Amino acid sequence: MAATNLTEVVLLACGSFNPITNMHLRMFELARDHLEDTGHYTVVKGIISPVGDAYKKKGLIEVDHRLEMASLAADTSDWITVDPWESLQPEWVETAKVVRHHYEELLASEQNKDAVDSVKYAKKRRIEDDYFGSASHTKRRGGSQLMLLCGADVLESFSVPNLWKQEDIVEIVGRYGLVCITRSGNDPHKFIHQSDVLWKYRKNIHVVHEWVTNEISATHVRRALRRGQSVRYLLPDAVLCYIKEHNLYNAESEQKNADVVLAPLQKFTGASSS
Repeated sequence: MAATNLTEVVLLACGSFNPITNMHLRMFELARDHLEDTGHYTVVKGIISPVGDAYKKKGLIEVDHRLEMASLAADTSDWITVDPWESLQPEWVETAKVVRHHYEELLASEQNKDAVDSVKYAKKRRIEDDYFGSASHTKRRGGSQLMLLCGADVLESFSVPNLWKQEDIVEIVGRYGLVCITRSGNDPHKFIHQSDVLWKYRKNIHVVHEWVTNEISATHVRRALRRGQSVRYLLPDAVLCYIKEHNLYNAESEQKNADVVLAPLQKFTGASSS
């Protein structure tokens, strides 16, 4: 297939990144390989969007630290970036709204590029008309696509009562699409089969099998750090240095938000902190 027929894709990963690990970065690489192997897509950008402090997850350290660590990690990539928009919102923002925001940003960027291209094309056409006496034809570019990148545990979380709004799941999966990386102990196909919504939009879900299994989790990393154990090679070196420099992740930090109801549960059930 000619490269001009490929749909450009931007991958968006939302999450705590508490802290960001090599596996978070690895997910982007796996997703890009899978999508480009289909022959239909070319992945042009990856976006890391850390959740804000208002999410109220247990053990969630301050967003300025998580943003800085994510930026240090992304520095090792030439196509993955960190976007602070979600992190800096005063209230917790539903993932569907975050995806919508980045899609609108993508559209605006394309429109600006199209406007610049139109000016360049008009100038080029005038030059060609002067020299050759004939007009060229423009080729209409296909629009880019934004997809949410996640682990299989996110698919499983769609079934947790009051954690997601049904219409948000429909919007994320039905309108934008999902790239889901498998993990040991999770079966994405089972979650899709058990959910009528996911089944309806199953063609918009790209399940990526990670054959070189890597079970790095931020939870395990924080536990090792609290116990004074080495986490080298689980995180980018710059992230590990930052953690040590700022003395992050200890018994005290893990108790942060311990008595607070998670923001989605507060919002969708009317629950409040105990």
